[in-house]
Amino acid sequence: MAAGRYCPRCGGPTGELPAKCGACGYETYLNPRPTGTVVLLRGDGTFLAIRRAHPPREGWWDLPGGFCEGFEHPAEAAVREAREELGVEVELGEFAGMHIGVYEFQDEQLPVLEHFWVATIKAGQIALDPAEGSEYAWLPLDDPPEMAFPSMDVVLRNPVVRRSS
Repeated sequence: MAAGRYCPRCGGPTGELPAKCGACGYETYLNPRPTGTVVLLRGDGTFLAIRRAHPPREGWWDLPGGFCEGFEHPAEAAVREAREELGVEVELGEFAGMHIGVYEFQDEQLPVLEHFWVATIKAGQIALDPAEGSEYAWLPLDDPPEMAFPSMDVVLRNPVVRRSS
C-alpha cells in the first residue's frame, strides 16, 4: 500500500499526499524525517566511513548516523547512532550543515532533513555493528569516494569539515 492512499486515523480513501480525508477531515502531509549524522575526523586528514550492510545503497560508503526517534533532537540522534553503529562515545563539534535528501524505504522515496556535525571519538574502541556496516575505514578527506547519499558528498567538501581536519 503506497503512503497517502488511506487515512491513518479512520482508513478512508485520501489519494496522494498531502491529503485531507473526506470522511473525517484528518490532514496528512509528506514531511521530511530528521536525521543526525557525524563526520568523525582524525588529525591526519582522514574521516571515518562505514560500508552499508543493508539497503538502500547497500555496499556504499556511509557516514555514521540515522533517523531521529520520536521527539529526539538531531544532535542527540547523531551521538546515539554513533554509539549504536560504532560502539563509541563521540563529542560533537561544529555543525557542518543541513540538507534535504531522499531515502528509499518500503518502495517509496521519502524526504529526509539531514543534519551533520563534525565529531571526535571521546571514549571507546570502534566495534562496528554488523547489522549496520560490513567494514569501516579511515578515508582521505582530500579524495573521498562517492558516498551513499549525495548530501554526504557535499558535507565532506564543506569548509567547516575541511578546516576541522
